[in-house]
Amino acid sequence: MNEKPKILLVDDEPIAVRNLTYVMRKEGYQVTSLEHSRTALSLLEKECFDVVLTDLRMDGADGMQILAKSREKCPDGEVIVITGFATLESAVIAMREGAFFYIAKPFRLEEVRKVVAEAVEKVRLRRENRILKEKLKHYQGDKEIITRDPAMGRLLETARQVAPSGCNILITGESGVGKELMARLVHRHGKNPQGPFLAVNCGVFNEDLLTNELFGHEKGAYTGAVSSKPGLLESAHGGVLFLDEITEMSMAMQVKLLRAVQEREFMRVGGTTAIPVDVQFIAATNRRILDAVQQGRFRQDLYYRLNVVTLEIPPLHQRRGDIALLADHFIKRASQRMGKEVISMQPDALKMVEAYAFPGNIRELENIMERAVALCDKDVITPQHLPDELKIKVFRPSPTTSNQRPTLEEVEKEYIQWVLSESNGNQTTASEILGIDRVSLWRKLKRLKIEENSQNS
Repeated sequence: MNEKPKILLVDDEPIAVRNLTYVMRKEGYQVTSLEHSRTALSLLEKECFDVVLTDLRMDGADGMQILAKSREKCPDGEVIVITGFATLESAVIAMREGAFFYIAKPFRLEEVRKVVAEAVEKVRLRRENRILKEKLKHYQGDKEIITRDPAMGRLLETARQVAPSGCNILITGESGVGKELMARLVHRHGKNPQGPFLAVNCGVFNEDLLTNELFGHEKGAYTGAVSSKPGLLESAHGGVLFLDEITEMSMAMQVKLLRAVQEREFMRVGGTTAIPVDVQFIAATNRRILDAVQQGRFRQDLYYRLNVVTLEIPPLHQRRGDIALLADHFIKRASQRMGKEVISMQPDALKMVEAYAFPGNIRELENIMERAVALCDKDVITPQHLPDELKIKVFRPSPTTSNQRPTLEEVEKEYIQWVLSESNGNQTTASEILGIDRVSLWRKLKRLKIEENSQNS
């Protein structure tokens, strides 16, 4: 609702129409005023209004007919019934038929103003929720990846293009950005989407356990090996093996994996026969893998074998246009799972979410929305349902020692220090908040003599 909300006033008392029209226009609404109910019915056939205020008893057609017509033609709108013949029975009937509120005459203008504002807000939230749902259908593209970010869209297109080739792929990105979801997208668009998709976190197991997990073992290979067992590599034949946190793998284990990747064959632990395998390897890491190669912590030959194509997923703070879409998706999913009817967030709550840096990326956003739904006792999430770390902080420059106003340079220095502190020292995040690039931030740090005690991201 970027335009002014549209209000329809229907009352056969000219003074009431005149007073309400003046008040509603003063509030910033587009107001159409009618004293004839039949004219109102004809207008509702052709035009929708966000809120209809109608008298109950009128010549020609009564307020219940106006209510019914509005609900039929403008299901997103709300109707407020006003009457000088208020009875409990008529109020119950009006509310049962879908009226937003029932106001008895004589009314206080402040009361009407408040009720109309609440109705307009409900209409806005309902419409926004519907638009978000439509955007989700348009942008989702794949089952679990939701985006409307142009860069992310291009990355998904690249993933779909290379998937059928079966080449090895390296997925990079911070923790929580959805690297496994990207791997599953590649599998769905690959040459054998019906084939297996198996995943292993290389940082969870020590070398012996990871060897056994990947390659399996023969009977009697070690104490307790009472029978032969195929490993993930063998079980993933004809499909995808996803190696998460690949940089956590030991150097000795990297040698074993390199042979399997290079020769497309391996031997079980304790085995003597090579087993051929047809597997697409997709590796992922949240670290700078080239740094690990240069520091001798990751084999260069294995890096080149795995890195035929690189898919680098941007962090959520670089995809701020996706936050509302993802939040809505997580709200609906959590609501369904918890048996609730939470439909959206208040604008203030959404602003707080969209302004947050999300160091934990999409995984953190999902956790925050799930928590908010669990705490929400209505159909709309408010700021009170969000964790404290999302509360928007306000920068206020400190007074100078001479109790004078600080200079522009002093304010700039203090503000940059404050932003760095709020960004946990992450200069990439800080530069985005400041609206400058990393090089410009670095120059300001030098010029203002701000210590660079933050880690580069």
